[in-house]
Amino acid sequence: MNAATILVIGSANMDMIVKSASLPRPGETVIGGTFSMVPGGKGANQAVAAARLGGHVAFVTCLGDDEFGGVLRRTYEREGIDTRTVQTIAQTHTGVAFILVDSRGENLISVASGANALFTPARLRVLDGLSAAPRWVLLQLEIPLATVEAAAQWAKERGAGVILDPAPAPVGGLPDSLLAHVDILTPNEVEASALVGRQVTSVEQAIAAGRALVERGAREAIVKMGERGGVCVSSSGHWAYATPRVQAVDSTAAGDCFAGALAVGLDEGLSTRRAADFAARAAALSVTRIGAQSSLPYRKEL
Repeated sequence: MNAATILVIGSANMDMIVKSASLPRPGETVIGGTFSMVPGGKGANQAVAAARLGGHVAFVTCLGDDEFGGVLRRTYEREGIDTRTVQTIAQTHTGVAFILVDSRGENLISVASGANALFTPARLRVLDGLSAAPRWVLLQLEIPLATVEAAAQWAKERGAGVILDPAPAPVGGLPDSLLAHVDILTPNEVEASALVGRQVTSVEQAIAAGRALVERGAREAIVKMGERGGVCVSSSGHWAYATPRVQAVDSTAAGDCFAGALAVGLDEGLSTRRAADFAARAAALSVTRIGAQSSLPYRKEL
């Protein structure tokens, strides 16, 4: 196995998905949906996305000592991901996510974190066994924030670039000490709104949010705006990228696909602009299919 140049540190879940005509309101039951169960979790989604697009990927995560944990580990191995840093925690369950999807591709998600919540900074000691430092480290926010901060610091001390997808949207924002270790921050509109404390719905507001996040320490901020594309902001200016027009059926894992593809593009020497274009194409293709990892495209499809 080639040494991993992309290291993903984050969550792993088993996703239980019900697709129906509409999303239920509180107290309402919607009948007639279809059910599927597929591997998910933002960290795992990013790892699989990067691997399918040609990246050499290692994954650091925590699984429970249950049947789901065994299934997920074998799934990552089949994808060609280095799983030597995947840890099993005794007497706890693997993370699970319950996902409801409507006919327009909109979704509601509820997560029981399980082993993900027990992914403490001490468990990053497994990184001491890596044969070489990665070039890029991908992070998200489905594990404890203290672990994300420690992982970002670990990456910077070893000269690796850090890509942080600040999802789920953080309540109260992110500490500047973490943003100072982030090379590329990739919030969507909702997450950008949470990070800067004001509404982000227009391109102008996205640019302003990106500037605020760069001023707080991030080297670059890419604010994703779904079918409208997105904007990238750095200290030297900003630019926009477009998203291909597609018929969306499920937006689950689109952001994770974008992050994984962005890392692959950057790892292959693309500029941030060209890597974002590549990532936007991959993410657009992912929303045309149901599920999280089941929707992630292979390189040949792009």
